[in-house]
Amino acid sequence: MAVEPASAQTAIPASRSGTVPLWFLLAAQFLVAAAGLVVEIVAGRMLAPYVGMSLYTWTAVIAVVLAGFSAGHWIGGLVADRPQRTALAWLAISGALGALTTLAALPLIRLVSAPVLGAIPGPIGGIVALTGLLFFLPSFAAGIPSPILARLAIEDRARSGRALGALHALSAIGAIAGTLSAGFLFISWIGTVWTLVVVAAAYAAFALACLAMLRRQSGPEPAGRDIASAATALTLFALAALAATPFTPASACTVESRYYCIRSIDVGADVGAPARLMVLDHLGHGLNVLGEPTRLEMPYAATIDAIARARLGGAPERAFFIGGGALTLPRAWSADGARPGLVVAEIDPQVTAIAKADFDVDTSRFTITHADARVALAGLDGFQVVVGDAFTDIAVPAHLVTREFYQEIAGSLAPDGFYLMNLIDHTGSLRALAASVRTLKQVFPVVEVWVEAEDFSTGGRTTFVLMAGSAPSPTGRMTLSPTAPDVPGRIIGRIPPHRVDGLVATLDPPMLTDDYAPIDRLIGARP
Repeated sequence: MAVEPASAQTAIPASRSGTVPLWFLLAAQFLVAAAGLVVEIVAGRMLAPYVGMSLYTWTAVIAVVLAGFSAGHWIGGLVADRPQRTALAWLAISGALGALTTLAALPLIRLVSAPVLGAIPGPIGGIVALTGLLFFLPSFAAGIPSPILARLAIEDRARSGRALGALHALSAIGAIAGTLSAGFLFISWIGTVWTLVVVAAAYAAFALACLAMLRRQSGPEPAGRDIASAATALTLFALAALAATPFTPASACTVESRYYCIRSIDVGADVGAPARLMVLDHLGHGLNVLGEPTRLEMPYAATIDAIARARLGGAPERAFFIGGGALTLPRAWSADGARPGLVVAEIDPQVTAIAKADFDVDTSRFTITHADARVALAGLDGFQVVVGDAFTDIAVPAHLVTREFYQEIAGSLAPDGFYLMNLIDHTGSLRALAASVRTLKQVFPVVEVWVEAEDFSTGGRTTFVLMAGSAPSPTGRMTLSPTAPDVPGRIIGRIPPHRVDGLVATLDPPMLTDDYAPIDRLIGARP
């Protein structure tokens, strides 16, 4: 019988004694995968106050994060075949780099957002560039460990298949855990700033654990001493950066809810009276003058109010609001007494809470339901007017601007009822306006486009108000009362129907349906 040489018999135990424990590799893979996905979810919320939360934003975030992961995997693969102690040192470096780049995103977004967005025309290029500057490196750092962990897992060939399977499974489970914890727990509980701090702390702990494991491994590797020293120095630097977190810039949000970055801003100096502006993500959603509920400073709100009163002879008794925001119009229309027939569908309870606390709103005067507007409207009818406030620059809930939803709105109206909606578009394009008019005309006999004269004459991004109903408005031009003694009255006008029809015919926009509603692209279009 053949006998294995003694040297070979002793080589196997020695090799196994230096193998990194499988539990450590699995735990590391879970943590890195979870941290990478937390950063991806937080990235969208961090960008929202600067570029909004749109299809463009999430497309840029996903693309940049995947690019970072790919580059990190490539670098990780280059160092994975190096000796074990060197590989562990590179794992520590990736953890320290992850901590530093994650923390760096917090001050960087305030420093570079304005220059980047100002230098790049159009929303898409600016969003992609800003996302890349902020979140490519954290994703790059998160991508480095996977190939190294896989290589370490198969050093003992007897366990290679099961180890790789477990490693991939824990990576997926970690990604799921990171996504769920960021979306359902961290952001709404502790906000984006401290969520990133927690992620950075996890990366730093991972780096320390790798350094500790490195010290336990036997067998000197003189060639790896420099990289081990560099890993130690970078980890200490990351720990110092974590220690500076009390000086980290605070969140730009007054409240970070599950849906929005909500800001309550004092604009009394601009208005000439105590007033507050509610900003959801990056766009104002209501300006209330405290103590003066019928004073409407935002042109589109004043336009909707004027058209509704002109058609009804006063404020409506029964109305449905798609979106609440600062509750400016429900507050104005219920100023003379409670009107429970005014129903507001506001998806975010935190928006209502801020409106009640900061915006001089008595929510007992009307009815509020916290649900998606399309869901809330189902089964309701008899409304004199439905008010749509779904447009927020390029961030538009597509399911609220489709033919099918307009059919549901038509079914909820009283016989002489009508629909009023605001729409933001660029005067040099007007593709979103044309598509909305074309879609509304499939449901309503009459569609009008209103605009404030001064806003339209200045060009650029303009807010329009669309009226859709069974009969035209009694007038095509109105002068609104001045909002203050030294402020001139505003003129609002209906764009002549033949000009609107000509625009639709010239641009030939798509019909917006539940199956196809490219509203983000239409709003973002440029001539």
